Amino acid sequence: MTALVPLLMAFTALFALCRGTPLYDALTEGIREGLQTVYRIFPAIAAILTASAMFRASGALEVLTGLLAPLLGKVGIPPETVGLMLLRPLSGSAALAAGTEIIHSAGPDSMTGRIAAVMLGATETTFYTLSVYLGSAGVRRSRYAIPAALTADVTGFLTAALFVRLLFS
Repeated sequence: MTALVPLLMAFTALFALCRGTPLYDALTEGIREGLQTVYRIFPAIAAILTASAMFRASGALEVLTGLLAPLLGKVGIPPETVGLMLLRPLSGSAALAAGTEIIHSAGPDSMTGRIAAVMLGATETTFYTLSVYLGSAGVRRSRYAIPAALTADVTGFLTAALFVRLLFS
């Protein structure tokens, strides 16, 4: 298993040489294109990571959790997962930290822990993904992409809670 990556690289190099592809030129061109993509998307990624850290550090997460907990409790979503749902569209690492915290406090076999785990798998880091895709494609106006992606996230959260309750009740 440890030899998989070197074997894959050797196979790719041999394949390119057999086809007559100038290997070094192709490698440097790929690196050049990759760096241009990083240059285009870096500001958006830096802004998202900064906003996510500021959101948690400011205490706004706790305020929103308190406001949304009663409403979400009525639709079957545990109040402990509010922070996870608010962070997931912004930052995968922050959402994973929130999910880990929920699972440690509630337990991995608890309803809350299971719902948190399924929520992590059923949704996406919306703003990060959109900034990468739209930034690399050079799209300036997202139009309906953000509302559609956030609707998909909300649907994922609701569906995760519903199916965990149906399967594990």
